[in-house]
Amino acid sequence: MADDARLSPGTEPSYAGRGVRIRSLVRRFGDHTVLAGVDLDIAPGEFTALLGHSGSGKSTLLRAAARLDPGVDGTVEVPEATAVVFQDARLLPWARVLDNVVLGLPGSRTTARELGRAALAEVGLAGKERAWPGTLSGGEAQRAALARALVRAPGLLLLDEPFGALDALTRIRMHALLRDLCARHRPAVLLVTHDVDEAIALADRVLVLDEGRFAADLDIAGRLGTSDRHAHPRFAATREALLGLLGVTAT
Repeated sequence: MADDARLSPGTEPSYAGRGVRIRSLVRRFGDHTVLAGVDLDIAPGEFTALLGHSGSGKSTLLRAAARLDPGVDGTVEVPEATAVVFQDARLLPWARVLDNVVLGLPGSRTTARELGRAALAEVGLAGKERAWPGTLSGGEAQRAALARALVRAPGLLLLDEPFGALDALTRIRMHALLRDLCARHRPAVLLVTHDVDEAIALADRVLVLDEGRFAADLDIAGRLGTSDRHAHPRFAATREALLGLLGVTAT
């Protein structure tokens, strides 16, 4: 794919691997440039979080990685199997939970439903297969959305502020669930979030997007390890550094 190739929805990527390679990505809206030649690599199994103030282009970059934006220029090479989880679970209210999870899944109906049941059990929703989406709590709905994404065995999992609408305790539980699921399935992950603590808790690496370019690329796993990061001696300094890059003081 040429560097100046214009992507369109449904275009199959040339990249046969499982990681992500983005080069010279540009997105303009009229005279306003949102992404100014962004380069990004995400290794297979790597969990990357993307921070930035509102309007910095985080969701625009995620949509480009999902091949949902026909207006971007540049090279976008991503796994063919890509799944997106949004802040809103986006479950069809007229379909039961299992039917939502397996919607559009290739293969026989029997196999799809077996995979769907296994995915629901994995996210803690065994027994909810025939529930209507309207009867689920916010956390349960996002668990169903995760099941719908993971049942497709994605090489790339894109998360657009998936826990932003949840209460604090539910978010903590969802963080633990997401860490476990990603460790088990090992997709490349790109998480868009406004929450610095969430980024530090979940990601191997944190990027900060500012004025269409990356202002920072921090190796969180290297700085804070992979467990109990809040207790790490460098946690406060790392958090303060990220807040500073976002124009926020720790106090």
